[in-house]
Amino acid sequence: MTDTRERFRPADHPNDHFLLTTVVGSYPKPTWLNRARDLRDDDSSAFDDEAWNEAVNDASRVITHEHEHAGLDVVCDGEMRREEMVEFFAERIDGYEFNGPVKVWGHNYFDKPSVVSEVSYDEPWLREEYEFTTDIAERPVKVPITGPYTLASWSFDEAYGSEETLAYELADLVNEEISSLVAAGARYIQIDEPALATTPDDHAIVGECLERIVADLPDDVRIGLHVCYGDYSRIYPEINDYPIDEFDVELANGDYDQLDVFTGGDFEPDLGLGVVDVHTTDIESVAQIERNIEHGLEIVPPEKLTISPDCGVKLLPRDVARGKIENMVRATRNVEADLDSGDIDSSGT
Repeated sequence: MTDTRERFRPADHPNDHFLLTTVVGSYPKPTWLNRARDLRDDDSSAFDDEAWNEAVNDASRVITHEHEHAGLDVVCDGEMRREEMVEFFAERIDGYEFNGPVKVWGHNYFDKPSVVSEVSYDEPWLREEYEFTTDIAERPVKVPITGPYTLASWSFDEAYGSEETLAYELADLVNEEISSLVAAGARYIQIDEPALATTPDDHAIVGECLERIVADLPDDVRIGLHVCYGDYSRIYPEINDYPIDEFDVELANGDYDQLDVFTGGDFEPDLGLGVVDVHTTDIESVAQIERNIEHGLEIVPPEKLTISPDCGVKLLPRDVARGKIENMVRATRNVEADLDSGDIDSSGT
């Protein structure tokens, strides 16, 4: 793939080395936005769509600037307009419908959609979100989008009779959406495929989906693939053949016990390394995160390393999420300085 990283280096970057810092996507919503949603959904409330749009725009502005204040090189709005990663897109894809929530575990429910007819692309899903965010942001904006394999796997299929066929049809729609985003100026797209971690034997299907997704996209568009925690040995080294620029992994959550899956010098894409655990409210120290970053240097050289949280941080208290990201950026800049001075060599040893 074409080198798409250097364009995201800030003009005032303090170090010769550059480890790109970003977030995976979701971020805790301000309490007042959750209250606004309750009012919007209350039929007896006078809180209308105009008021809701104002509230969500304000939240997007606040979180985007919070990311920039933390020092991230590439930001997003924390998915303030989205509630869940499948429902949001299913509501916008012709062929889907909702028939009520299903129980997934304990007392937790998921509004699992059904595919009841041929899926089709009607109007952009994320372009308004991207254009608003990039208009208010001073840093480059990344767009996370749920991948077609997960959209197919986490839905009831009542139309195709083949999850694989449905995934390919959805991949073509995702290609249309990304093409629209690229036309609007987007150059960093993250495909989220958490379902791959639970059904890794389908890595070939995901590979074909990705081929469809990137078809005819300009070479300067950076495509990342995020896969949540799972048995990575079941999809590696196959992911080396994926048409992606970056593979994002959740390793801090498992204390890097799967690091050896990727060591050996054969890792092809850039590595998106999770360096803070999104499943604990403990804020990792800068020194601890520095050590976590050095794990990534055991797999790839600095020019191929992206630093981020393990996954989306939306379930954390907002002050905890902010503290983790601020420490993550500080640790990254410290490691860059150590690489510049030679205190850390380019192999991380």
